Amino acid sequence: MTMAHTMVPTVKWARLLRPFETLGAVTLFTISALSKTPRRPFRVALMTQILEFVGVGSLGIVLLTGVFTGAVFAIQTAVAFELFNAKSLIGGTVAISLVRELAPSLTALMVAGRVGSAMTTELGTMRVTEQIDALETMAVDPVHYLVTPRIVACTLMVPLLSMCFNAVGLGGAYIAATQVLGIDRGEFFSRIWPWLEPHDIGCTLVKGTFFGLVIGAIACYRGFHATGGSRGVGLATTGTVVTASAAVLTMDYVITSIWLVIFPSQGGLA
Repeated sequence: MTMAHTMVPTVKWARLLRPFETLGAVTLFTISALSKTPRRPFRVALMTQILEFVGVGSLGIVLLTGVFTGAVFAIQTAVAFELFNAKSLIGGTVAISLVRELAPSLTALMVAGRVGSAMTTELGTMRVTEQIDALETMAVDPVHYLVTPRIVACTLMVPLLSMCFNAVGLGGAYIAATQVLGIDRGEFFSRIWPWLEPHDIGCTLVKGTFFGLVIGAIACYRGFHATGGSRGVGLATTGTVVTASAAVLTMDYVITSIWLVIFPSQGGLA
């Protein structure tokens, strides 16, 4: 057997193992960054600035997405429920769908597109222009200074943004149902409170927390290890949006499956 034939299986195995190697590298990178959270100096001003960028800066797009998502979902469910003369189910169905699924997922996708890409571009530019190397020469830990605040900010702000999505989404559904479809307001709210339970709100917060952690970790990892000049930064930014979005949707399935085991009542609307 020639050397060319022996190298082909090796190359194939390397390609198959590459995603797992990347997953392990991102995991170790994230653990290292989070472990430095209690380390001094705390840099409160920097942390506040990043929290403002992630949370307040993303609030507009999240609210806009939430209003129209709730309104469209209310109209679509009304079309289906009118076939069974069950308009009273619209409010409860929209509320449950928003809180359990739509709010954390769509919020995370919006944050991944806006914040994740920006973080990767910023860190990637610092890497290729050797600013990160300059921090190391000044005895400043670049992970503690650049990465840790960004991951913590995403982890904290995405669940809060998801709750804002819930509020405006339900408001958009209410306006569409009562003003556009002519549904009685009492009929709209009749099933929301009996169906919506505290652990549903917990589902939003848990999903939002993990989604934010994943987005921050992927964005910082790709930006921190970017190579190849401006083209490499562009590829890293694109990869962040694609990878973070796919990771959010995958994790959404995993968390939902676990949540249904912990709270079996979520399997139906009793």
